[in-house]
Amino acid sequence: MGRGAFSAAARGAVVLVAAACAFVAGRHAATGPARGWMLEDARAEDEKQDTAKPQIPMLQSAPAKAEGRAPTDYGLGDGYVSKLRPYPPGGPGTRTPFDLWRYAGRGDSSWGAPTLGMSWEQWRAMCEKQKPELMAAVKTYMDGRFDFNGQAIPGVTMSGGKPVMRGPAVRLPAGIASFEELAALDPDEIKRRDVFPFPPLAHPLQTTAHMLFPQQWTSAHPEHERMDVDFDIPGAYLPEFPPPMFLTTHKELGDVSLGQEVTLSNYYELFNGLLTGEQMEGLKELLRPTPTTWFNQTTHRVTVQPSAGVSCFACHVNGHTNGAIELAPDSRPNQARLRVDTPTLRGNYNLMQLSSKRSIRSMDHFSEVEEYFDGDPGLMQALGPRGAQRQITNRMGDFNAIVDCPPAPKLGPTSHLIAAKSTPAELRGERLFHGKAQCAECHQGPAFVDDYLHDLRVERFYAGRPEGPIKTFPLRGIKDTPPYLHDGRLPTLHDAVEFFNLVLELKLTRQEKDDLVSYLLCL
Repeated sequence: MGRGAFSAAARGAVVLVAAACAFVAGRHAATGPARGWMLEDARAEDEKQDTAKPQIPMLQSAPAKAEGRAPTDYGLGDGYVSKLRPYPPGGPGTRTPFDLWRYAGRGDSSWGAPTLGMSWEQWRAMCEKQKPELMAAVKTYMDGRFDFNGQAIPGVTMSGGKPVMRGPAVRLPAGIASFEELAALDPDEIKRRDVFPFPPLAHPLQTTAHMLFPQQWTSAHPEHERMDVDFDIPGAYLPEFPPPMFLTTHKELGDVSLGQEVTLSNYYELFNGLLTGEQMEGLKELLRPTPTTWFNQTTHRVTVQPSAGVSCFACHVNGHTNGAIELAPDSRPNQARLRVDTPTLRGNYNLMQLSSKRSIRSMDHFSEVEEYFDGDPGLMQALGPRGAQRQITNRMGDFNAIVDCPPAPKLGPTSHLIAAKSTPAELRGERLFHGKAQCAECHQGPAFVDDYLHDLRVERFYAGRPEGPIKTFPLRGIKDTPPYLHDGRLPTLHDAVEFFNLVLELKLTRQEKDDLVSYLLCL
């Protein structure tokens, strides 16, 4: 192409571009009806072009669905969701039935809100008005299930001297004269007659739930007394307070706490020169209060005054337990969550599983995920996260790893009874423990625990929601840790023996059950 022809083509292109720019400029500069017409015309043209284009498929394909699968309850029978009542609705503060094992279903959300949904004045008035009515109903319910008569086992005390209560405290249902008569019935008959005396125990206020401290704690720490609900088990059936503290590194000292509650104000005086610097740091962090879901500085709280929160040792006092309860954080809605007692930290150096429903493999890990916010990271962000770094939780775990079990003078090096120090009843109980009573199937080794989760399938005995697998609790030092099972439904060791005799269908005699309790008191 010649130079002249190229120049003409170029000039033509420039003219076309200029005209196009002028048209666009005119569209943008237009005002009034003309501009509106031009925009509408351009939008219609764009939509016409869009429909002409091939549609882009979804980024993710639709989920596959089973074809021709017959409906089934998967063998759950009365425990299947379709056979259970739907959970009653209710937000924080709403009373719910105490027999929540009869209910199932889904909640509104997996997350909680860091606000009350009402003013602080309304929230406080609602809680304080409802509390007397609620606690009267709780007392009636608990009195119907338990006989808390305060009778102790003669001559038997916890490590610090508190009497150990005699049981069973669980009441037999109407029409059943004895636990032996009950154990003679098969599970189907017990379910049909609705005479199972050991159903799950709910939190007294399950919708709000959270940490609930017994009176022996709130008497010393009134800042943790709740304005909405009180504890529901008498102090005689709880661990002693404050409990002794034993260390693997200083067994010769016995109770290193000297009969005191260990706090931020006295830990240095008590432990300086006994612990390493790292262990001192870990203990200090276990004693440091931090905000929680309902104990904090905001109006989203259950205490009249703003709260500094709670510490690890507010529940695990002196590395043991004061009997406080919480709900397991592993499920939603709140009505589905299991009530859980505070377990002792004694002897955790021998454990490989450290949570009731999940697999938490170390005390360091547990120090990081301790459910101060009910397993809800949104609440943690809003109300004040603990924020403990790994090097700090390592130190917390390191102190925890030297908290020892109480002395057991009748146990030998291999965790068997020393015959010369034991009574005939205790020795018979040990044989039952390893034999007919089947205790050693799950409780073995120096901590008397297998570190597994077991599903006892208790729902065989009542029409209700299955509880699923629960971690085996160690039996070493068991007389110091009432009440028993994960939710405290077994106030005494006698209740625990009756429960397992029934659930495992052991057919123990009354004498055998007494012998088994005698042995457990030695551990």
